[in-house]
Amino acid sequence: MYDKKVAIVVLNELLAWQKLNVVSFLAGSVAIQFPETHGEPFTTSDQVNFLPFSKHPTLIYKADSTDKLHRALHRARDRDLAIGIYTRPLFETRSGEENIVEIARHSVDALDLVGLVVYGDNKKVDKALDGLKFHD
Repeated sequence: MYDKKVAIVVLNELLAWQKLNVVSFLAGSVAIQFPETHGEPFTTSDQVNFLPFSKHPTLIYKADSTDKLHRALHRARDRDLAIGIYTRPLFETRSGEENIVEIARHSVDALDLVGLVVYGDNKKVDKALDGLKFHD
């Protein structure tokens, strides 16, 4: 059984390509910040190498409103979980530097959230995301 998990919440109203983009960026942020979350590379019998997987399950949830995303964000912060965010204006930026500038322009409560990732203890993650449904 896993003691930790990665959970990604994405705003359900987004277009399919936007949802996939948000999930990709947010999943990557956990692997970057927490190297212990990924395993060893895969090697075939003929010595071809492939990238490793995450060691923890990654669950994808949907939020039907930005209010639900903010609720999950605040609940995750209250539980001292690791959190990553994705905001609507980031669809228009073209670099990591622009992303940093864009996020810095807003207070936490004024962020136009479209996605977030939460990483940590299973029970804490479940409590933070209470009431959200799995993405279908």
